[in-house]
Parts: sequence; C-alpha cells; structure tokens
Amino acid sequence: MAAGAPARPHHIFGLRRGVARPLWFADERTLLLPAGRGCVRYDLEQRGQTFIPGTERSQGITAMAVSPARGYLAVSERVETGTISIYDLRHEPPRRRRVLSAGEASAQEFVSLSFSPDSKFLAGQAGGPDWTLYFWMWEKQKVVATVKTGSETSPVSQVSFSPQDSAQICVSGRGLLKLFRYADGTLKQSSHGKVESHNVLSHAWTSEERVVAGTEAGRLLVLDSGDLRWEMSVVEAEREGEQRRSEEVPPRVSAIVGYSKGFACSAGPGTVCLFEKTEERDAYHKTKEIRIPLDPCGRAEQQEVQSVSISPAEESLVCSTDRGQLYSVTLTCVEDSRGEEAHFEFLSHSFHSDTITGLSICVRKPLAATCSLDHSVRIWNYESKALELCKDFQEEAHSVALHPSGLWIIVGFSDKLRLMNLLMDDIRTFKELAVRGCRECAFSHGGHMFAAVNGNVIHIYSSTTFDNVLNLKGHNRKVQAVAWSADDSRLVSCGLDGAVYEWSASTGRRESESVLKSCSYTGVAVSRDARSIFAVGTDSALREIQDCEIVRELLADDVTFTAIAMSGSGRVLFTGTSTGAVRAIGYPLPLQTDWFEYHAHSAAISKMVVTFDDQFLLTASEDGCLLIWKISGQKRDSETSYAEEVLVTKSDLEEKTQVMLELKTRVEELKMENEYQLRLKDMNYSDKIKELTEKFIQQVESLKAESQVLRREKEKQKETHEKTLEDLEERHSREQQDFESTHNQKLLLEYERYEELRLKSQRMQEDYEHRLQQVEEAGQRALEDITVSYEDRLQEKVVELDQCQEESCRQVQEFEQMKLLLEEDGDQEIHSIRLRYEKMLQEEKETNARLKADSGIMKKKCISLQTDVKERNTEILRLKEEQQKLEGVIRSLEKDVLRLKRDIQERDETIQSKEKRIYDLKRKKEELEKFKFVLDYKIEELKKQIEPRENEMKEMKEQIQEVETCSSNAEKLLQKDLMCFFLYQMESEAEEFHKKNTQLEINLAEMKHKLKATDKEMHKEMQKVKKVEALVHRFKTDLHQCVGFIQEPKKLKDSVRELYERYVQQSDVAEIVGVDADIQREHGRQKELLERNVASLKKKLAKDSEVHRVNKVKIMKENVTLIKEINELRQELRGARTHLSGFQSQESVGKRRRSFGGPRPRSPPDTAERLAQLPRAEVPRPRTEIPPRPTSSDTRLPAVVT
Repeated sequence: MAAGAPARPHHIFGLRRGVARPLWFADERTLLLPAGRGCVRYDLEQRGQTFIPGTERSQGITAMAVSPARGYLAVSERVETGTISIYDLRHEPPRRRRVLSAGEASAQEFVSLSFSPDSKFLAGQAGGPDWTLYFWMWEKQKVVATVKTGSETSPVSQVSFSPQDSAQICVSGRGLLKLFRYADGTLKQSSHGKVESHNVLSHAWTSEERVVAGTEAGRLLVLDSGDLRWEMSVVEAEREGEQRRSEEVPPRVSAIVGYSKGFACSAGPGTVCLFEKTEERDAYHKTKEIRIPLDPCGRAEQQEVQSVSISPAEESLVCSTDRGQLYSVTLTCVEDSRGEEAHFEFLSHSFHSDTITGLSICVRKPLAATCSLDHSVRIWNYESKALELCKDFQEEAHSVALHPSGLWIIVGFSDKLRLMNLLMDDIRTFKELAVRGCRECAFSHGGHMFAAVNGNVIHIYSSTTFDNVLNLKGHNRKVQAVAWSADDSRLVSCGLDGAVYEWSASTGRRESESVLKSCSYTGVAVSRDARSIFAVGTDSALREIQDCEIVRELLADDVTFTAIAMSGSGRVLFTGTSTGAVRAIGYPLPLQTDWFEYHAHSAAISKMVVTFDDQFLLTASEDGCLLIWKISGQKRDSETSYAEEVLVTKSDLEEKTQVMLELKTRVEELKMENEYQLRLKDMNYSDKIKELTEKFIQQVESLKAESQVLRREKEKQKETHEKTLEDLEERHSREQQDFESTHNQKLLLEYERYEELRLKSQRMQEDYEHRLQQVEEAGQRALEDITVSYEDRLQEKVVELDQCQEESCRQVQEFEQMKLLLEEDGDQEIHSIRLRYEKMLQEEKETNARLKADSGIMKKKCISLQTDVKERNTEILRLKEEQQKLEGVIRSLEKDVLRLKRDIQERDETIQSKEKRIYDLKRKKEELEKFKFVLDYKIEELKKQIEPRENEMKEMKEQIQEVETCSSNAEKLLQKDLMCFFLYQMESEAEEFHKKNTQLEINLAEMKHKLKATDKEMHKEMQKVKKVEALVHRFKTDLHQCVGFIQEPKKLKDSVRELYERYVQQSDVAEIVGVDADIQREHGRQKELLERNVASLKKKLAKDSEVHRVNKVKIMKENVTLIKEINELRQELRGARTHLSGFQSQESVGKRRRSFGGPRPRSPPDTAERLAQLPRAEVPRPRTEIPPRPTSSDTRLPAVVT
C-alpha cells in the first residue's frame, strides 16, 4: 500500500452468483469458489481462506474450471472482451500462468469452461451473439479450432470433455445436445441428440460414451454416443401427478455431477437426488433425496440448487443455491441413513443474499453487525470468522448500529426504529421508536447517545432514557451519512443537497457548514482531532474540509467514491468505489494520485468501517459480501482483551437449568440400564465361549488324527519317488555318454571344413586388394583429366556470368516497371477474384458444414463397420482353424454335400417361381391402380357434364326473375298469367331433366360401388403381396442361418429339410398355374364390363346432349313468339286506356250537367270492363297450381299460385 498502512484481504463472507459451475475441489480438504471479484481457496478443516485476485478492469467472473489432476484453475472474466486466466494451484499463493483470449474474434464473455482429461487442452464456450466454441492448447496460448455451436434462439449453457477422451466434447443448451470430435485441426460434430423439445440446463459424463442431461421440465436424459437411451422424470410418479393437479412448475435439473456409482442432480427447490446404475442396461434408479433445511434465520421459502460438486474421494457433496448459500453433506452418512431423510448443513455459515445496507462495529467485543435487503440482521465475529447471530424480519432493514458494549443494537425499518438486545442465541426487540424510513443511524463512541436519520432531519436520542434530546434540521434533501467526533461533542452529516454540516451534540447548533450544490455527498468521516472532515460524493472527488472551506481535493479518475473510513492512527484514509475497489490514501492527502488500489468486490461498496484497535477494515458491498481486511503495520496492544459476557433472559436461563436437570437424571438412568445390559451380555458371552471352546477342542483332535494319516501316506510316497529318481539318474547318465561321443565326431568334421574355408578366404582377400589398387590408380588419372577440362570451362562461364549480370540489371529495371503495371492490374483482378472466391468460399463453407454432419454420421457407421470387420476377421481365423481340423471329415462327406446342393438347387427353383408369382401380383396391382385412375377421370368428366345443365337452369331462373321485374304495376296480372304458362312448360322440361339426372346419378352410384369393390379387391391383393413379401423375408433369414452350417453337412441337411417342410406345401405347386389363369380371366371380365359401361354412358351422354339442344331451340322459339304477343297486348292496352279516359271525361261532364238539370248522355255499357278483360280472354289460362316434383334435385322450382 502506498501510504503507511497497507491492507490485504483476510476473510470474506459471501458467494458470487451467476457463475457457471462455481464449486470445485482442489483436494479433499480444499474448495475453490468465486467471491467478490476473485476466487477463494477455502480450507474446509482450518476454515482459512486464500484469495486469488481477478484482473484490474474485470467486470466479474463468468465461469470456472479445474483440471482433472487438480493442478490448474481456469477463470473466465468479462473485461472489455472475454478473457481466461490460468492459475497454477501447486504454488502458494497460486500463480497466474497464462491469459487466453479469443484472438482476432471478439468474444464478449465465456459462459462455460472445461479442461481435457490430460490437462493439455481447454474448451471455452463463448456467449452471444456468436456462440462459438474455442479449443485452446493453453500452454502455447494457441486457438487450435473453433466451431459455432448455438444461436440466439438456442443458447448454449455448458461444455465439457469426455473423462477418457481428450478429443471428444459435449455441448448442451436450449434444444441442443451435440457431441464434437477434434481431428485434423478442426472440431467436427459426431452426433446430435434429438432434444429439440427440451431446454437442457446441465449435463455430466458417467462413462467414456455416456452423457446424462437434465432439462428445465425436470426430465433426465441418458444418451449413449449421442443416441437417446433412457428418459425419466426426476421426481416420482406420485409427486409428478400431484404437481400436475396443483399446476406447479416442474422441478428444474439445473446441476448434474457424476461419480463412481452414478450421478447426483438437483431436483427442484432445495432438493438434490442421488441416482445409481441398475443391473439393467442404460437405466438408473434414485437411491436418496437430500434436502436443504429451513434457514435458521426463519426464512421459509425453498432455494433453487444452482451447482453441485463432489470431493475427489467421494466423501463430501457441496452445493450452492440461487440465494448465494453454500451447503455440504457427507455421502457416507447419507448412505448409512436407512430410510431416514437426509439434510444438508451449512458449509461454513449462512450469508446475505442481497445488498448489504448497514454495517457497524463495537468496542468491547470483536463483533460486526450487518443488515441487508434480504430482511435479515446478522452479527459476525471478525476474530473467529464466524456468524454469531442471525435474525430474519418481515420487512427490509435499512440501517443498523451496534452499541459500543456489544450487547444491543438499533435497526432502522421503513415504519419504526427498533432497539434490540443481543441475547445468547437470539435478537429480541425491547423498544420501538417512531422514526420512519431510517436510512442511517449511529451510536456515539461513549454509547450514551445515538443519532437516527429521518429524511432530512437527524434525531438525537439518549441511550438511557430513550428520549429525543435534539432534532437537527438544516438539510434540504435526504441525509446520506452521519459521523461522531472522537469526544462525542460534535456530529457531522452530509446529504444529497451537497451540504456537509457540523453540529454541536449538546446544543444542536450548527458549528460549520460547506455547501457544494453540484455534488451529492454519500459518505463522510472525521479525523481524530475533529479538525478535518472528509467527504465523498457523486462527482468522483475526495474533499478535505476545514473551517467551512475545502482545503484539498483529490479526484478519483474514472470511478466514483461511495464510502469512506479513517484508520485509528489517522494516517490512512480508506475509500470504496463504485467498481468494488478499495483505495488506501495516505494522510495528509497527496498532491498527485498516489494510492494503493485492491479490487475485491464485484459491485459498489456500500459501507466500510475500521475496527477500534486499528487491526481490521470491514467492507460491505451491493453484491452481498462482507470482506474483512487485515491492516498490516499496526501492532495490537497485548493488554487489550474483549468482554466475554452475554445477555440471557431469566426465563431462558430457568428453562435451560430445568433441561439440564432432566438430562442429568436421564443420564443416571441410562447408566444403570447400560450396566444391567452389560452384565447380561457378559453372562451370555461366557456361555457362548464355553460352547465354542468345547467345539474347537473336538475339531483339533480330529485334525490331529487326519494329520497323522497324511504323514504316513507322505512317507510311503517319498520312498516310491526315491526309487524312481535313482532309475532316472542311471538312464540319464547312459544317454549323456552316448550324446557326448556323437557330438565329438561332429565337431571334428566341422573343424576340418572351417580350415578349408579360412584358406579360401585369404586367397580371395589378396586378389581383391590387388584389383582395388588398380582401380584407384585409374580413377586418379581420370580425375586429373576432368579437373583440367572443367577449369577451362569455368573460365568461359565466368565471362558469360559477367555478361548475364549486366543483362540482368537491365532486365531488373524493366521488370520493376512491368511490376508496377502488373501490380495495378493485379490488384483490380485480385479484388474481383477475391469477391468471387469469398462468395464461393461461403458456399463451400455451407457445403462443408453439411458434409461434416454427413461425414460424422458416415464415420460413426464406418467405425461400427470396422468393428464388425474385426469381429468377422477373428471369426474367420477361428473358422480356418476349425476348417483345417475338419478337412478329413469333409472329404468323406462330399457325396452328401453334392446331394444337398441338388436339393438346394430345387429349392432355388421353387423360390424363383414364388418370386415370379409375387412379380405378377405386383403387375396386377399396378394395372388395377391404372384402372382406378381411369375411373376417377371418367367420374370427373361426368361431373363436368352435369355442371353446364345446372348452370342453364340457373340462367332460366334469372330470365324468369327479369320477366317478373320488367313490367309495371298495371301489367302484373298479365305477366303472372304468362309466367304461369311459361313455368308450366319449364316445369315439365325440368321434370324430364331431373329424370335423366336421376338416372345418371344411379349410374354414377353403380360405378362408385363397382370402384369401391375394385378398391377392396386391390387392398386384399396388396395385403396378400405384403404377406408374401414377409414370407420371402423370413425365408431369406432362415436360409442365411442355414448357410451358416455349410461346414457341418448333417446340420445343413436337417436345416434344409426343415426349410422344405416349413415353406413348401403339396398344393402350392399345383395352385400356381390355376391361380394365374383365374386372375387373368377375372381381370379380362372386369375390363370388358367397365368398357361396356363407359360406352353406354357415352351414348347416353350424347343422346341427352342432343335432346337438351333441341329443347333449348324450341324454348327460344316459344320465347320469341311470346315476346311478340306481349308487345301487341301492350299496344292494345294503351288504346284501351285512352278510350277509358275519354269515357271518364264524358261521364264527368254529364254529371255536372245533371246537377244543373240538363239531359243525361248515354254511355256504352261495361265498355271499360270489356276492354280490361279483352287481353285476358285471348290468353289461355294455365292450371292454377303446379304441384312440386318429389325429387331431391338442387334445381327444384317453387310452386306458383294464381
């Protein structure tokens, strides 16, 4: 540390959440876990911690992995891009060996890491949007292969290596579970599990080829070589039914880890299940359920298990939850608990699961109090690094202050300020004050007063009477922090209004002030002599204030100060930043940015405080972690001792005393009962010892008798063996003498031959030396001649070389000019070629990816075929050996083989006839299908011919409607009569058309019925064909098995006879010709029938069309004559109207004259009526009502009533 009091991390309470696989065992007693911004190596026995810090500008850890040999740790951090640091765990403290990155590609973060079994390779799965898998040779910091594994719709959650194969990787995520194999510098997909409907959250390898995966829906999938072998629900069938009835969310299998007996996985809230392999292949059964107990702080909701880890010796199981808690259980105890429900225990202590909002310490005890947004208040012992007390409440605790005596605390809630006693095993409220929303509170150093903030007002209370002594008003906005001076005479406060006020604790008067409206202060501290005030705020500056003036200002560069504390010596200022870093700044404040910075928390530091003995610095953060720093360079006073008193209520004490008395009496009773039981057991054991002693004595005597008998047999056998040994030695000596005599004779002969060969070798060596000398002399002479000739040629070449050099200089200049021109042309051509080839490359990549998938499948098939070939080869070798043994037998049985071959030939002929019959049936089926197609076509044609007639009828109806609407109100009666007549004729014609239609429908129904019968017959024939194909398939398989006995004639004969009896019947041969003839006759009969039906239908259709045409012409002629008559009648009607109007005018004149008394004119009688009825009389009356035709046609005409 740059200034006089350096500090180092000592212990941390908390766990970082959101890290992929955060728990790893370095050995049986050491656990690696993420906390704050770095990692912690936690000793499970000594409860000590070793910190592994992260990089400076890290935004937090995203994934962890430990090598199988437990020697290396890989940590992925999010900086500007995703980076991976490799630490060597064999050193103390661990050293950073390598730093890996994605290279030229930009990976924002890595969501999962995994070491290969030999620890040479590291696989890292990058996050979105690329979702690329990187494959490193991490010692060389080299990316050897990459492959895209997921997408935004199918994100990847985990990657892992096969435990025995460093080239095989499994990748799982939403709707995917893929296996990749590294070969020839690339990662190729070897298989793809069919899990598109599942969201795979985790997986684990249980063997070299087997993977167990867990899904979001609570399903367990077992895949072997990428193929799904087994699937089940992680909960029992009864519980699954209850969940369906209650419509609960299914349990998520968010973590799986394998071990020697099977695997362990999470199974919903607060549950981990152990599965062991059964005797059945690819099947597992659940053996134990381990549950997380209720939180001792009183929290009832269950926690979701996020990660599971098992120690190397498989003695311990550790898990982490979504609330940042660590639990452990001993597997041997779980296995021994027969039928009892197993429960987890806290690995060390329970931690805060949300932002810590308050932090306070006391003088008399090494205690620190914290409160959090998780509704809990906790008391920590920073000396023993233990959790002393924990209490959970219904609402959030915003602030906390610990009395200097360490016996009680004040906690600020949203509705009240509560004063609580710290009892031996509980935190109990004894007083409540009406201070709402207290975000900050603090005891004075003497403990006789405490300050509580309510918005912008500070209340001062007495610690003895709990009266409100003073109310300090002056801030315009909320007060963020308060601090007492060392002598408790003054109180300093700061707020969001940019004001720092110094108050008198006795009078409540404002002593000094400093207001900076551009800054909102968040933290304040006072020096030991109370002359200087230090404040930090949102403007990234640390200010020293003296006498209402800012005397010094220190900028924080690119971060914001969030908290501040001063050491007891007054020589160091500790500040917390928004990035989670702690800075130690020497006092007096330096003129330049000179400080020590340590990155420990992963979020902004909310509170920090220095202990009164100046030994520890405590920092609390928004990540829920409490970190204890050891301040070095400060010697502790040996005379200082902490108080050991604790508070206990009288009722609790009496209850504990009563319980102790009851336990003592119970112990006495148990002692007496145990002594009595021991005496009974001694008596029983003494009787059993006597019985066993007698039994053993009898057995010893019988064994002695048996040993004497065996000893006598041994002596007899020894004598016989000695005699045989003497005979063998004599025979051996005679054979040895004979062998020596024969061997000596052979040695003499070989020695004579050796002498002859030695003399011959000497003569040949002399001859070869003489010839070699002659060859060397001739070679020397030839070498001299060649040297002279080549020296002459060398002179000529030197002259030519000078000329060539001059020529080359000239050509170089020309080449440079040509090069410039060619480079320009080449750049253009290269650009066009590059565009074309990039497009081709993209197409080739897509083709390559598709071919890779096919190649993986074919490779898998090839491997299986290779194994089959190897098995076949071994089988062939074995059969060859058997063949050599049985050659003699085969020669004797060749005649039987020839006879059997003739039988096989006859059976082949039978099979060929069967196949021919099958072929004929298939051809018949094809012809029937063609015939069905022709009938369908004819039916469609008939329907098309019916449609025009219906259209004509519709047109006639429309004409009728037009006729109805064209006349006026005066012509309605005339038109009605005409229409009745017209409709009568149309009805008769429609009846004829309907009769014809009905006949056609009957014919059509007959054709459909025949077609259905043909279809049924075709289906029957198809079923027969399928049966015959199945029979042929069975015969082929039986024949294949029969061929396997080719080396065993008797078995071959029996198997062929069995085939003949099973598949050949006496009637089959005779039926083949008859059946074929019947089929041909039936086919011809059906064909002739259908052709006759088609011809008759064509004739009827032509006749009906001709009749329809004649009727249409006739109707058109009648329509023309009717229209002419209508026009003539209209003219007559007009004339009648004019006459009628004249008569009416004459009649009116006559009436007027009669009124005046004149003579009355005569008018023709009933002239108007006669004229009105004249047209009606000329038109023939139709029948008054046309009865409806009782047919079911769609063109039925309505009844007309006149």
